[in-house]
Amino acid sequence: MSILEEEDAAAVEAWLETLLPRQRGGAFEPRIVAFVCNWCAYAGADKAGTSQTPYPANVRLVRVMCSGRVDPQFVLMAYDEGADGVLILGCHPGDCHYKEQNLRMIQRHRLLLRLLGQQGIEPERCRLDFVSAAEGEKFARVASEMTEAIKRLGPLRPKRGPAAREGDV
Repeated sequence: MSILEEEDAAAVEAWLETLLPRQRGGAFEPRIVAFVCNWCAYAGADKAGTSQTPYPANVRLVRVMCSGRVDPQFVLMAYDEGADGVLILGCHPGDCHYKEQNLRMIQRHRLLLRLLGQQGIEPERCRLDFVSAAEGEKFARVASEMTEAIKRLGPLRPKRGPAAREGDV
């Protein structure tokens, strides 16, 4: 995993601030950030849109060149900015435009789930999946499933996990 450059982190944080306006009153509507790979998942989302396949407006897209480029810091920033859930969508294994980077994301996602668990964030709030450019319907289904899962979980209220308690003074 590469070290995140300061300007990259600042750009992602600024983008997340515009994507996730604060909710005021009313029924809970989950805010979901989807980090989508440029070559497959973003094109799949575009196909869902152009074919008029409905998917929840709760899902806000952040286009990255590759799912392997999604730094865990981006996911943590999304939660800090008010996301209730995060989707990471990339090319199917074996179809990555950057060779094996999506396979590295699979490994990174496992570690990310452990980190989120230590912060008291349920693993269901961070989903990794694969969508090709031709799978607009799959994109819509995954977005809908994630939205429903987050509605069942309710708003994100991180619980303090054992690792967080150890650091308390």
